Amino acid sequence: MDRFVQSFADNQQSAQLWRRLCLLAAGLVLAGLVSAQDTRIGYVDMKRLFDAAPQVVSARQALDDEFSPRNQLLLADEARLQRLENELASSGDLDDEQRFETEREIRNLRRSIERRREDLAEELRFRTNAEKKALEKTIEVAVEQVAEEGRYDMILSSPVAWASDRIDITDEILEWLKEDFENEQRTQDQQRSR
Repeated sequence: MDRFVQSFADNQQSAQLWRRLCLLAAGLVLAGLVSAQDTRIGYVDMKRLFDAAPQVVSARQALDDEFSPRNQLLLADEARLQRLENELASSGDLDDEQRFETEREIRNLRRSIERRREDLAEELRFRTNAEKKALEKTIEVAVEQVAEEGRYDMILSSPVAWASDRIDITDEILEWLKEDFENEQRTQDQQRSR
């Protein structure tokens, strides 16, 4: 019987300690919620930034302008290769030497196209990554500026599971980037006119 009484007393003390710990935890959670009301959190949709920022659009156009002529030459050579292959397949009246020369020209052209395509892809990848790094720095500055001006405590960027439109500051970042881009364009125009 004494064991039962002792066990019961121990259980009551444990239950009382458990209640105190729960109350303390609830108090801490409530205190955190009260202080969190003063916390400003923003969200930036990075995919939208990389799709719509004027710096990104301009960089994409510049890369397209830079690499398009080389790509057009490759396409022309691919069309030439296709013509040669078709001529070889449809010409049954070629002598052995002509056939050999045409096959050699096809092999050389195919190798040249593959090598130039790989070089072009590698160079494009390199330039795209360099442009992306520069843009990431600009976007980082934009986010910091908007966060400081808006007195945000924390800015989250995508991907996140979900973010309310109420905390989405992507439009503000895009506006900052647009103003920065326009200022940069004016500066470049002024330097060119000198």
